[in-house]
Formats: sequence, C-alpha cells, structure tokens
Amino acid sequence: MNAAVLHTLGRPPRFEPFSDPVAGQGEVIVEVRAAALKPVDKQLAAGSHYASSRELPLVSGADGVGLLEDGARVFFGGPRPPYGAMAERTVVRRVQCFPVPDALDNETAAAIPNPGVSAWLSLQHRAKLSAGETVLIVGATGVAGKLAVQIAKILGAGRVVAAGRNEQALSALGDLGADATIQLDQPREALIEAFRREAGAQGYGVIIDYVWGPPTEALLAALTRAEFAVAGSETRYIEVGESAGPTIALPAAVLRSAAVSILGTAGIPPWQVLTDAFRQVMEHAAGGRLRVDTERVPLADIESAWERKVPGRRQVVIP
Repeated sequence: MNAAVLHTLGRPPRFEPFSDPVAGQGEVIVEVRAAALKPVDKQLAAGSHYASSRELPLVSGADGVGLLEDGARVFFGGPRPPYGAMAERTVVRRVQCFPVPDALDNETAAAIPNPGVSAWLSLQHRAKLSAGETVLIVGATGVAGKLAVQIAKILGAGRVVAAGRNEQALSALGDLGADATIQLDQPREALIEAFRREAGAQGYGVIIDYVWGPPTEALLAALTRAEFAVAGSETRYIEVGESAGPTIALPAAVLRSAAVSILGTAGIPPWQVLTDAFRQVMEHAAGGRLRVDTERVPLADIESAWERKVPGRRQVVIP
C-alpha cells in the first residue's frame, strides 16, 4: 500500500510504499478515506511532542475516517504503530472506532473531531461553562479557535469575545457567534486595555487560550487588580496551545489580586466523557451548527503539503 512514511524526525514524511497491516486480537483493518493533517501530527513527526516515537520508519497520522470490512464508516483514532492514518489502510482497536453520521462528508468528519472535541472538553469538562457567562477565546482565528467560538455559543455562553492575529479571519467571526473581537497584533498597552474593556463589569467567566506567550502576558496583566477589592466570580483559565510561545512570565500579583484559576487540558479524560463529547460534536456538525473550513490534499502530495501554512483551514489528506 502507499502511505506517508516518516524516516527522520524533523523532516516531512514521504509518499512511498509501506507494508500492509495485519489485524491482531481486537483489531480491525480500516480502508482510509480521509485523514486530517493537524499540528499534533507535525509535533509528533518533529520529535517535539511528549508522545513522539523514536522507532522509525512509521506512517504519520493520528486519526481519520474510513471503512471497515463490513462497510461501516467510522472515525478512528490511535492506529497501532508503526501504522498511521495517512495511508491507504491502517489497523486500530475496534473500540477506537466510532460511527460517523450519514450527513457528514469524509473531509468534514476527519477534520472536525480533534479540534472540536478538544474545544468541547475545554469549555464543558475543564472550565465547566455555565449559561450566561462571558467567554474569551484567545487564538480564535485558528481551526480550533473558530470551533471554540461556535461551541461556546452552543453551550450557552452569554457573550463570546474572540481574540486573534489574522485580521481577515477575525472580521468573519461574527458569523460564527462572536459578539466582539480583539486584534492581538497591537501594542502591549493597547492590547491590555482592549482585554479590560471587553471583559465588562461581569468579567470573563472562562478563558480558552490557544496562543500563550506575549499575548497571554498582556491578558494576565489586564486581569490583575491594582487595589484591594472583594473577590468577584472566578475566572477559569484553560491553557490549550502555545502558538505564540511556550513560556510566559507569571507575576504573583495575578493570582493574589484576582480570582483566577489556571488549568491545563489534563490529558485524556475518562472514556465516557470523551465519547460523549465526540458524539455531541459530530451531531452538531451533522446538523450544520458546527462548521470547519477544509482543503483536500492528495496523499501523493503529502511532502509539499506538510510545510504549507493554511491559516484557519484544516488540510485533509485523501489516499
């Protein structure tokens, strides 16, 4: 079979033949129809992710959509190494295959689960978003950020503030449910003031952060109080990504002056929580309430597509 084969960490995979998978106990062979090319796939291939494999060669791709032997169309995750999703066929445990709604095409079904489920879990499971709260999405112009804007509204947010660096994409977020936007590429003091202004009297109940780095430092400065005051409602700050930088300076005053709890995504949640989030995301996508922009990439073009940047869209590899 043909596949996207990784030979060297830090280099793009190559389109070439790879041995066909053979199913073991509890496993199934999947005829792959589509596999999303995600940041985590690139991190794994670069060797920068904590779960990166050092046993090469291997096939890239953490998840995708395909057909089982009985004709069932499924979304699958976690192929058994050295097999991956970016191939004509792969092998996974049967329990890691989930039905795909008929209304979803293969590209959307492959593109939406990873960022959509992550955003759903961040907002509902980690932040425990309550109806009527104000939500701030930092990094809202990326694929995951745009889905987080939509999901925040689905989950009952009273107001959604979207902050991002892509001005064109930022201007279109109103159509996805954003009530206000903040341009991250502005001078630090102006950015701090924008964060304070859009927080309003109620403040941010939930913050989902996909960027970290300097924009986060400006946001934390905006949350810091300059005087003794009665604590208001808690802000649950969920750190998800680091597209603007892997580290920040965190002054003690941030946590001592304001009711801010900083949380991570905390890895994989309990199976029931994960599968329920997947079901919700796929049902809303099938119903047209969640949208994702995609770009088709033939498997044969994987090497050139790997290096190409497509802001706000998810590349989907088609075998």
